Order: sequence, then C-alpha cells, then structure tokens
Amino acid sequence: MKVSFNWLREYVDIDLAPDELGENLTMAGFEVESISKVDANLNNVVVGKIVSLKPHPNADKLSLCQVSTGGHLYSVVCGAANMISGGYVALALEGALLPNGVKIKNTRIRGELSQGMMCSEEELKIGRDSKGILILQDDGLELGKGIASALNLEDYIFEINITPNRPDCLSIIGIAREIASITGKILKIPKIEFREGNEKIDKLTSVEIHDPELCPRYSASLITDVTIGLSPFWMRRRLESAGIRPISNVVDVTNYVLMEFGQPLHAFDFDLLSERRIVVQRADDGDVFTSLDGMERPLFSDTLMICDGEKPVAIGGIMGGLNSEVSEDTSNVLIESAYFNPTNIRKTSKKLGLQTEASYRFERGVDYGGVIRALNRATQLVLDFCGGKAAKGVVDQYPSPIFPEEIPLSINKANKILGTSLKKGKVKRYLKSIELDVKDLDKDKVIVKIPSFRMDLHREIDLIEEVARLDGYNNIPTTTPVVRVKTASKNPVQVLQDKAKDILASMGYYEVVNYSFISPLSVVLLNLNAEHPYKRFISIKNPLREDQSIMRTTLIPGLLNTMKTNVYNKNLNLKLFELGTVFYSVKEKELPREKKMLSALATGLRYGESWSFPGEGIDFYDIKGSLENLFEGLNIMNFNFLSTTDIPYLHHGKSSIIMVDNTEIGTVGEVHSAVLEGYELSNTVYIFELDFDLMVKHTFSDKKIKPLSKYPPIYRDIALIVDEGVQFKDIYNAINKLSNKLVDNIQVFDVYRGKSVAHGKKSLAYRIKYQSYERTLTDKEVNNIHEKLVSNLVEKVGARIRE
Repeated sequence: MKVSFNWLREYVDIDLAPDELGENLTMAGFEVESISKVDANLNNVVVGKIVSLKPHPNADKLSLCQVSTGGHLYSVVCGAANMISGGYVALALEGALLPNGVKIKNTRIRGELSQGMMCSEEELKIGRDSKGILILQDDGLELGKGIASALNLEDYIFEINITPNRPDCLSIIGIAREIASITGKILKIPKIEFREGNEKIDKLTSVEIHDPELCPRYSASLITDVTIGLSPFWMRRRLESAGIRPISNVVDVTNYVLMEFGQPLHAFDFDLLSERRIVVQRADDGDVFTSLDGMERPLFSDTLMICDGEKPVAIGGIMGGLNSEVSEDTSNVLIESAYFNPTNIRKTSKKLGLQTEASYRFERGVDYGGVIRALNRATQLVLDFCGGKAAKGVVDQYPSPIFPEEIPLSINKANKILGTSLKKGKVKRYLKSIELDVKDLDKDKVIVKIPSFRMDLHREIDLIEEVARLDGYNNIPTTTPVVRVKTASKNPVQVLQDKAKDILASMGYYEVVNYSFISPLSVVLLNLNAEHPYKRFISIKNPLREDQSIMRTTLIPGLLNTMKTNVYNKNLNLKLFELGTVFYSVKEKELPREKKMLSALATGLRYGESWSFPGEGIDFYDIKGSLENLFEGLNIMNFNFLSTTDIPYLHHGKSSIIMVDNTEIGTVGEVHSAVLEGYELSNTVYIFELDFDLMVKHTFSDKKIKPLSKYPPIYRDIALIVDEGVQFKDIYNAINKLSNKLVDNIQVFDVYRGKSVAHGKKSLAYRIKYQSYERTLTDKEVNNIHEKLVSNLVEKVGARIRE
C-alpha cells in the first residue's frame, strides 16, 4: 500500500525522519519495501493573486491580468476561462523551468507584455487537470512563497507490505494509529460535523437485506442538490499519492474515505435507482451485469448484488454498475457504506477475475463497527465540496449485530513465552496505545475487549504477539535453548522396511524410487478389467503433465518404465525393487486410501555374462526363490503359492497368488507378452508385488534359536510317483500334519519324468531327517514312524511308492 508521509502527519505528530519512521514500522511488523521522495522541482514558481483582469485589447480570447506576489505586481497575458479576480494562482516567473520542459521568460503577446505564466495542474505535473489554470484555496497562503512549499508538494511515499491479517492498516488512520503507538503520540481522528436537513431519510429511501449471511450490515446516507465538479486540489493530490485517479468531487470523496478509514464506499445517482430503494440479494446463475469499467460480467448464484427496485446496480463489495454511475448531470447522491462477508467477496472476486481497492479490503475484513463513522465522514466531505443538503439520519440495516470479543491475558504467561519480565502496567499501556480496552481481572490477569477494527485478535497468544511487537522484537532477550540430543529410534514397521530392502539388496536387487504420479495409459496397458482395484485411481486436478495426471495404484508401471529406460541404454540384466505407497479412491466424499506395497522385477541372465557360467535366463523359480528368502529373512511362516489364471497382466500357468496363513498378500509370475508389447519391451520379465502392510502383520519378532542336537540323526529316502498337479507343498503339508516331533527336515533331491513313469505322472524323491534332542534313536523306532508317514502320503495325496 502507498502511504503519503504528509498525509500521515495530518493524524499524528511525527518527529522522526522518513527513513527512521520506515525502520520503526518494519520492526513493528509492517515491512516498508521502499521510500521514495516526491520532489516538485518548481523553482521560481510562486503563489500569486489576481488583482485585476481585463480583456486583451488585441485578442478576443485573451485577458490581461495584474498578478501580485506580495511585494511586486506582474502583468500576465492568459487565455484560461476559469480566471477570477482575487483568485490565488501558481505563477511561474522569468527563469522558471517547468516539468514539461517549457522555460519561462518575459515576452510580448499581441503587443502586450507578459511577465510570467499562470500554470495548470498538468503543466506543473501535480495533477491531471489541463482545462484551466490552478486556482488555489485561500487557506492563509503567503503571497510570493514558493508553490512547492506553500502547497506542501514535497513528500515521501512509503510502499508498505500489509500482511493479510491486518486489514485495519489498509488505511492512513490505521498506519497512523501504529505510528502513534510506536512514538507515544496521540492519534488525531478527524472531527465529523455537518448540518442535516429536516426531511428524514427513511421517508425518502429504504434498504432491504435478503441475505444477511453475505451482507451482515448495510447503511446509506442521502444528499440532494449536489454540484458535480472537481474536488479540491489537496484531495486530488492525496489520492494520486495513493495511486488513485481523481474523477469527480463525489467519487473522490468516497475514495478519500476509503484510504482514510479503510472503509470502501460507493456513490449511486439516486435518481437512477428504480423505486428509490436498495435491495441486497444474490444473483441468478447466468445473469449478466455491466460494471463501471464497461465490461459485461457473468454472474453466479453466490454473487451478491446491490439492486434497486427492479435491477442490479452494483456487484456487492467489488464494483458499481454503469446504470447508476455518478455523472456531471447527477444532483442527488446515495452513499453506500457496508460490511460484506469476506469469504464471499474473495470467491466472487476470483470468479469474476476482478479485484478493486474495495474488494481488496472487503475480502480481508473491514471494520464492521466503523461503517457509520465512515459514512458520516463521506457525507461531511460531500457537503463541504459539492454543496447540497443531507437527509436527516442514515439507513442502517444491521439484523445480526456482531459483538466484540473479550480475551483474558496472563502477564506471567506472556513473560514466560517471550522470555521477558514486563510489568503489568507496561503491558496495559502497550495494549491501550493501539486502542484496546484493558481492565484488571486479578493481580496477574487482565481482560481485553477487542475493538471492531482488529479482526485478527481472537486468542490470548494473539495479544502476547501484540505485546512482543509493541515492546520491540529486538528487546526479546537472546537465549540458547536447552536441547537434549537424542537419536530418534525407528518404529517396528520402519525396521522391517529396512530389513526387507537389505534382504533384496543382498540378492542383487537394486532399489528404485519412482513418482507417485503416473499416466492413466500405464494402468490401461496392464489389461485390467473395469472392476479391478488398480483402476480405482485418483485423478489430479492440476497435473504438471499429462503423463503424471493420476496417483498410482500399483508399483508395477513404475518398474516396467524403469526397465524400459535401462533396456534402451543396453542394460539388459536387471533386478529391481521398490517399496512405496499406492493410493486408492474409495466412496465419494471419503478420503483416499493409502497402503505400502513392495514390488520387484527380474529379467535377463541368471548369472550375467561369464565364461564360467552357462548363459541361462532367469525363470519363475528365481523370482519365487527371492520371495522365499525374503519371507524367511522377515520370519514369515506358513506361506504358500497358489497357481492361478486370474491375474490379467501375468501369463496364465506362470503366475501364482501368494498366501500367508490363508490371507492373500500378493502375486508373482511372468509378465504377459501383451503387457510387455504395450511398454515396448520384448525381454521375458518376472515380477512380484506384495501388500507390505499385510506382510507386517504376519511377521514374528520372537524368533528363537534352537541348539544343535548332541544325538546322531537318522536319514530315510523315499521315492513317490504322484500326479503332475501334486506340488511339493502338498506332500510337505501331509507329512507335517502327522505332527511327529522327530521329523526334523524334509528335502526334495530329485524330480524324474521318463521311461518308467507313466504319462501325467512324476517321480519325487525325498530325504527325511529324523532327529531327537533328548536321546539316541533306534532303527526300529524310525522304521515304524517312516511306515506311518508313507501310508499317510499314499492316502492323502494318492502317492505310489516307486520300486
């Protein structure tokens, strides 16, 4: 926000130099981004007074004026239409160099001597008016005094960064209040006095609020018989210092009060309002409204409109309409002062792509208690500069009054948080200096009543922050915090994650980390049906790229894309894994579901290229063996692999569901050729994916070490002929069901299909270790157990002893 140094001094006595003031404001929490000096450079331009004027004898459109500077009388030829005898003017004397480059010298115009030039605002570059000369108000101006000094043109403009939580400082008085607090001076609020007419305003107009949630308060005043024209030079000068273009006296007054009090106002041509009343209501979707800037703007059902008896006349809190604009023909003016819902104004401003000085303040929150004060100030200034007559009273619709908060503050707590030792009296003085009402509660506490302009103060900690700011952040003592250095320990899940990574790395797998954002196409390439869980992905509203527009539901696309990059770079023998989070959408209006997954990929040669190893490719049993080692390392028991044909991205007959304790935790198998073709890959690829969160639930942390037996073991071999569909796990489970403690280990040492084995059958040879930890076993005892074991296998799995 731009703030004039001279304007600030109207409300508070400032003894500090501009740069000192800027530093103090910054230390108080208001960052002064820049201070620029406004230097008029108007040497030899002085205050003059037109003593007399008469027509030029040789020119119809020129006049011959006698202009006094107090000690000297100058003859000046001028053609301006607004000259008046006795008027004070800006007189440029011989030798003056105007900002537009014109050098003044004595000359003759149509035979008459002209000893200078009476200047307009535009010629002096102190305003935009070029229609006539600058007529100064006789406010005790000293004749012959330099115009820059007389008009106080030399100024400093502060560019202040106001944080969103301090809308009260989006005004000159708000900044002046802070300066008064910093310097210990008294804030001087303008005295508001004006004469009202006899006719009551409620007989002339009315206001209806149909949506008090969006417009809690709306007030208005009415002024009749005004004269539209230029506002005073000083007012136009101040508005321009704030970056606001002067328009006309009525409009300038509303903008002046906006900058002065921070309360946006709007002036309507009262005669253009149908039924001479105001209705505050929402627009209908699809309505179109032409705003003051001449743009047609589409409206929405949550757009708050200010209407008359028939039509909208303004977008509430943002901009008025062309159909009620104050013009040169306006004679009766209705001035609006209101409080609008900040959230609604912010949303509407964003939807319409329209931000104004008014909306900038309304969306942050204006002083709901200062609505009438700002309205009365505007009425006062309009009467002063535009003439006219004010209706008696104001319209003030305030259906649900907002009451100020009261917050208790503990002085001891404030000192403890800030590390200070401030006394209660000093804290009270600080808070009172920014116009907070402070009363004692007890020896330690005070109760603080929050004024309506401080909408940012809601909690005790907010008041403590104010105390710190007013006392000075540089006065808070510097201390070295006592910190206990303690190494953070990992939780059990994190320990298992690290262990799983270490196990896979020990088997030659490399960890990869892929983006959680993937392309929808990468999921489509997995040949999934419409109901597959991997298709319940979450779309991103504002993706950085099209190929990163959804959240991943599986780690497989990331691994395949990583493989693709490596294959393009001739790295063909790969073992990759990733442990990461996937995301699933659930029911509408529910948060997405997240879970940890562990996935690995293997492709290429089993041992790499070497003269000492055969060039064998990785097969299903390599990836399955990696899983078995992983489960053993994580102490996961009772796992099983069930052959399946229901995994669309894996080959039928070369894929399995991974079960642990009858719970499905993942899949493993060879990636389907159709999937590989979609990823532009031709190598054979094996992959597994595990639900890591479920895996964690099936790990055992109390693994016990069993000592070696001091008694000798006895081994028995057995060869069985079984159907091709019988798996080792079936036989292993059948043996385990006997629950014989002497069976210590079961190992397959041969698989045979051939001449002596029928088609559709296979021969499995097992070596069973019998071991006791308490005594030496006898052959007879082992033979009895072994016979029962063989009989059970014959019965349970349909096995036949191979001769």
